[in-house]
Amino acid sequence: MAAPADPSLLSAELEAEEGDDEALRRLLLQVTQEDEDPPPAAPARAVTPQPGLCVKTRAGGAKVFVNVCHSGEVPPPPPLSPPGLRRLLHTPPTAAGAFRIPMSLGEPHAELDRGGRGCTAYDVVVNSGFFRTLQADPLYLEFFLTVAMEGLSEKYGVELELTGWRVLQNRKFMGSISAQNIRARPRPHIQELEGPSQELPPPPSPPGPPQFVVVAEPSSQHPQVLQARVLLPHAAGAGSLWLGLSEERLVLGGAEGGPPLLELGLPLPPDPARCHARFHRRTKVLTVTMPLQA
Repeated sequence: MAAPADPSLLSAELEAEEGDDEALRRLLLQVTQEDEDPPPAAPARAVTPQPGLCVKTRAGGAKVFVNVCHSGEVPPPPPLSPPGLRRLLHTPPTAAGAFRIPMSLGEPHAELDRGGRGCTAYDVVVNSGFFRTLQADPLYLEFFLTVAMEGLSEKYGVELELTGWRVLQNRKFMGSISAQNIRARPRPHIQELEGPSQELPPPPSPPGPPQFVVVAEPSSQHPQVLQARVLLPHAAGAGSLWLGLSEERLVLGGAEGGPPLLELGLPLPPDPARCHARFHRRTKVLTVTMPLQA
């Protein structure tokens, strides 16, 4: 894991030959001069999620169950450090809502509880990797369930009790699992820039930790934009990468999962909605441009 960026905004040195430096400067000039169109909305498709855990709560005295399911088709939330999570738990709900967890909130369905009495159940679907994080971190699970139940209450006009809920130990799902319409997981939002047509030779050795540099523009004294440049000699293309970004951290990984290739603390909070990334196939350099919050 990379260490957080130091106050000078230079987190590491990107080692390259003189020719590569010149190619990187040309790439940077091209990146900063071109505009990027927003990606089109991903189409929705029917997905049958996997059961995860079942939470029992109440609404107006009536028994309610929340089925937390998971699917790889749901995108994961941005990374959140333990200190960031603790801050969210001690902020008002409006402030906590600034951190968004992608989830699908299914419609209520009538079920029978163990005693044969009528009850209501809701299905909430999250990313499968994120669900494993919830299983391993009770504090994160508490935060997530608060966000999910607030979302269900707002969407369906009910008042779910946010305290007094409990996770059922011997039941993963109340009722039967139904398919939900979920927007297909988007491809990593990394634009790929073409290089020469000739084939590049395969890398001679297994990939190691990537070399990177983070710079401030126009200057470190008056920063308006952070720009991270990561050398990825073993990356096949933009489709082989996944990029997560929050106000505190940048995480780069492979699209097929596994441990992150790079996890980087950011010295200043960017505006994730205006950030974009591009990967150049010839120089194998990923450039992440992060305008800072006003």
